[in-house]
This record gives sequence, C-alpha cells and structure tokens, in this order.
Amino acid sequence: MADLSKYRNIGIFAHVDAGKTTTTERILKLTGQIHKTGEVHDGESTTDFMEQEAERGITIQSAAVSCFWNNHRLNVIDTPGHVDFTVEVYRSLKVLDGGIGVFCGSGGVEPQSETNWRYANESEVSRLIFVNKLDRMGADFFNVVDQVKNVLGATPLVMVLPIGREDDFVGVVDLLSRKAYVWDETGLPENYEIKDVPADMVDDVEAYREELIETAVEQDDDLMEAYMEGEEPSIEDIKRCIRKGTRDIAFFPTYCGSAFKNKGMQLILDAVVDYLPAPTEVDPQPLTDPETGEPTGEVATVSADEPLKALAFKIMDDRFGALTFIRIYSGRMKKGDTILNSATGKTERIGRMVEMQADDRNELTEAQAGDIIAVVGMKNVQTGHTLCDVKHECTLEPMIFPEPVISIAVTPKDKGGSEKMGIAIGKMVAEDPSFQVETDEDSGETILKGMGELHLDIKVDILKRTYGVDLIVGQPQVAYRETITQAIEDSYTHKKQSGGSGQFGKIDYRIKPGEPNSGFTFSSTVVGGNVPKEFWPAIEKGFAGMMDTGVLAGFPVLDVEVELFDGGFHAVDSSAVAFEIAAKGAFRQSMPKAGAQLLEPIMHVDVFTPEDHVGDVIGDLNRRRGMIKDQQAGTTGVRIKADVPLSEMFGYIGTLRTMTSGRGQFSMEFSHYAPCPANVAEAVIEAAKEEKK
Repeated sequence: MADLSKYRNIGIFAHVDAGKTTTTERILKLTGQIHKTGEVHDGESTTDFMEQEAERGITIQSAAVSCFWNNHRLNVIDTPGHVDFTVEVYRSLKVLDGGIGVFCGSGGVEPQSETNWRYANESEVSRLIFVNKLDRMGADFFNVVDQVKNVLGATPLVMVLPIGREDDFVGVVDLLSRKAYVWDETGLPENYEIKDVPADMVDDVEAYREELIETAVEQDDDLMEAYMEGEEPSIEDIKRCIRKGTRDIAFFPTYCGSAFKNKGMQLILDAVVDYLPAPTEVDPQPLTDPETGEPTGEVATVSADEPLKALAFKIMDDRFGALTFIRIYSGRMKKGDTILNSATGKTERIGRMVEMQADDRNELTEAQAGDIIAVVGMKNVQTGHTLCDVKHECTLEPMIFPEPVISIAVTPKDKGGSEKMGIAIGKMVAEDPSFQVETDEDSGETILKGMGELHLDIKVDILKRTYGVDLIVGQPQVAYRETITQAIEDSYTHKKQSGGSGQFGKIDYRIKPGEPNSGFTFSSTVVGGNVPKEFWPAIEKGFAGMMDTGVLAGFPVLDVEVELFDGGFHAVDSSAVAFEIAAKGAFRQSMPKAGAQLLEPIMHVDVFTPEDHVGDVIGDLNRRRGMIKDQQAGTTGVRIKADVPLSEMFGYIGTLRTMTSGRGQFSMEFSHYAPCPANVAEAVIEAAKEEKK
C-alpha cells in the first residue's frame, strides 16, 4: 500500500515557447530519470517524441512521465501550449491535482497563457508559477509578476528573488530561509552554492519576505493574531499556511529561474513537494447519472480500499501498440482483472499495465488510487470513458470537447491508399476527440475537421509520415450553418394512392426562429384526435432528420422551433411513415418562406503586436470584417482582442508575421455563429450549387 500523501500529479502548462518542455526535461534530469538532457531546439527532448514535435519545436500531445524527488513520486504531464491543441491541456487538467504555470521572463503573460489559465481556474487546479528564461534579453521578473496580477487577475506569492538580470542572472534568493542559491558557469544543475544574501539585496529581500508572511498567515487566524502582536511564525507554520492557501487557490507561489541554464529548478521541485496537494487533498471527482449527465451527489473517494473508479483521459498509438492513459481515483487495478467500461456496458480484461517514462516504460502488476498509468491494448475504450468495478457500476463526470470549426477535403493519391487511410484515421480520431472525420455522400470525399489550420496541417503530416498515406488536400472549408429569421404558419399534405393501401398525412404547423444555441425543438399543441398521439414522434423525426441539410446551401440548420397545432389523418391510409414523409416535405416547403439565412462561425481572436505595428494590425483586422473589442497596452507590446469571421482568417499567421517583422503572435478560439453579410452568403450559396453540378 503506497502512501498517497507522497504522490503529486502535476501538469506543466503555458504559452508556446515559454519553455514547458525544457522545464520538464530539467525535472527529469534532476530526478535522475534521464542522464543526457535533450534540447527542444535540437529536436531531441524526451517528452516530444513525435517527429512532428521534434521538427517544429512544439508540443502536440501531452506526455506523462513518472519520477521521484525527496521520496515523493511525481507524475508529470507536459502539455502543448498551442491554441489548436487546447483540448490536450483541458483533458490533462481534468486528471491532475496541481500544476506549474510557466511564463517567459521577457514575453510575460501571452494570449495562450490566458486561455490555459482560464481552463485551470475552471478545473480548480492549484498552481505554482515559474517565471522562466530570466537569462534572456529583456527578461524582467517583477514585470511578469505585475502581469499575473493585472492580466490574469491572480495573486502571485513571490517566494524567491532573482540575483542579477539578463546575462548576469546567476541564481535566486529563497525568501523564507534568507539564503542565496548561486550557480556557477558550468551550467550543471548540481553545481550551486548556498550563500548569504548579497548586500545590495537585503532591503528588497526583507520587504518581499514581510509581504510573503503577511499573505500566508491570512490562512490561519491564530497565527495572524500572533503576527500582528509582533511574533514571527516558524518556517513550518508559514509553509503550512502557504500549502493551505495554494490548495484553496487563494494565491500562487511564484518562482523564477532559467530552465535551459539549469538555474532555480531545485526550488521549484521542492515547492511541488511542499505546497501542491496530494491526491487525497483535492476535492474528489463527482459521479454523474449516465442517462442525464447530472451529478448524483456521490464522489469517487481517493482510497485504495474503495471499489475501482478510473477515467481514461487519453489514447495514444505508439510503436508498442495502443496505449490508454488512465487516472485511477478509487480502488486498485491488477494485471488480469476484468473491469467494466460504464460508457459501453462491456467488460475488458487488463493485460499489460505500464508506468510511462516519456518514451520508455516499466511493467507494473498493480496500480492504485492516485496513480496515472497506461494500459496496453484496450479494445473499446475512448477518451472520457469511466472504468469501474464490475459489481459497482458508476460514471465519472465526462469531458466536454469543443466542436471543430474548420474542415478540409482529402483524397489518397493512389488507389491502395484509401484502406490504409481509413485504418489510420480511425486510430487518430480515437486519440484526439477534437478531430472528426466524415464522408461527403455526394462527392465521396473524406472530410477532416479540426480546431484550426495548424491542427489539420499536423494531422495530414502524421498520415503521411507515420502511416505512409499520401493525400491530395483541398482548400480549407468553413463550417457554415443555416437558420430562419421569420415565424410562419403553414400546412402540408402528403397523399399517395397506388394499388393497395395508400399513404396520407396532413399537418398544420408553425415554424419560428429558436433561442441561440437551442438547436431544434419540437412541440405539439394538437387538441382532439386530428393527428393521433402515436404519430407525433414520427413527425418530430421527419423534421429533425432534415435539420442536417438546409435549403440554401445544404449546411446544418440551427435554432428552429416547430409547433404542430393541427392536421388530418385517414383511418386506413395514415401511418408513421406517411407523417414522417409529410414532415420532410413541410420542411422543404416552409424553410425558404421563413427567411432562411446563412450563419458563419465567428472566432474570438487575440493578437499580440509590438506598438509600432498596432495601426497596421487593426486596419488588417477591419479589412477582414473584424470587430475590435478591446486593446491593452503592455510593456512589450499591445494586445488586441477582436471577433473575426473564420472565413477571413485563413493564412493570417503569414500576414501577421510580415506586418510585424515576425514579432506578432495570435491565438483564436470559436466564439459564436452570426449572420453572413449578403455578398458573402451569395458567394457561398453559389459555390455550393456549383459543387452539386
């Protein structure tokens, strides 16, 4: 029985290029997991083991690694920073107990850090802050601390102060112990000395130390009273308060250093052990009703003696076979056990269980509550499925994934490629729930859907390299939708008479625009037996079945309410089929009359640009039909928030880089659907007609 208080399940998340993966590498090096550190810029880091990751220097999949520090077991997940892969961050946060938010010392709080921070707030994950890259030009620790306060609205608790700036950065002062940690020029993490605080920093250290203690003792009324009366609490008491405040997300202990130069990493590992919660100290996961998805009021208590409750949070195909990453919340899992997948109702046998060390693995015979492990070769498990004890069925709160907003059509270059492509895409969809695939019935093309251009770009690349499928890729397509703008009353009769029994169904109905995001709603106010009750579901099915293809350009229809208020039937000829056909005909007849309208996806775009290019960037966003929502001036540049139609954002990164001499950055996520201007709608409808020919 392992001691759960010695477990830390943590994630490392941040903006692109803030140094998450390098930080993970250093943690592995310090904890003795790897002997040679790989560098991201050489394409050799341990957790980025996909070819695409090594080449682009970005993290795409979250990789899980286990290591040890001060007799504590750390399960570390390195997550991607890029906005197209936020789904990876989101699902990692779901299974973590704590995290390290990494910020770049010169870039500060960047657009993507804000999204990830918001996700972490929603998931109520305790965090430490690590301000990285303090050896870089323009790095300023205090500036980043201010940004955390102002941009993220969070309370950073400064735990260390940097010694020296930019090239002269040599180490940090630990405020609690009033000791300076100074590294020498060898760049080795273990080559440091503990010295007294440099004379020119004594005043700053005392001022920040006082602020640190004042904030910490707010967590304990007795200590706070004693402190007010001039009694300084012991280091143990202060640490206890910091631990409580961190767990309750009252503040975030803030550290600094340079992961690349190996400076300041030991202190952050100590902080993980000292301040981040163990699995037993986090609010347990709620259980939900599988039918309604509502919480049942029960929770998955973290204990090895409870029945098994575990969540599959990631599926990955690698050279050893299909891996299912699992976080165990309650109970134990042994090799050879039979467990139940409550989502499918099927049982599975646990074959090989492994503990991951990035690209390596150790075989396990059993695992228990608090562990994050991988199981090899599970058949029908998908991301978000609950695995539980066969005798005690339960469902953990599921994961919610965003809808894709961009699609491309692909066809294999050679005939033999289509079967290979089908198998490969099947595996990729299981791995990434925000990636979807469908076949266009008219053209027979395969349509890939994703979260952005980079997302789909990488998927096509993986198909080509990992699975050897060469594709012809079409232009990116926008996921338009259709709706109606007017309420109308209409009637439709379906009559068919030909030898034997005929078909008859008459419906009188009202169609009107629904509330935004309400989808399709159907109600019936028929009084008397004009349309017998048993035919209502068939009428609803007929209307609902037509919602997938609108009358303007064949896009799915949103937000329509249909109310059936009268009709007629024939004692012999009326049937469910007749009424379903009547509803389909009614949809085709009434949609054009109800002011059908095309809707386009609007993206929430967050652009960061140096000050001297603000005018160009805003002018360009206006040309793209963007609505500027907000502008914030920072120290290194200006952030512009705007709502822009997705159709205008293709290739934007190229334009932005050209305008800002390569210094601009942007992130975007889906915001809402809005009506298309007439000229855009005409072009889209025209293109749809051309395709049908």
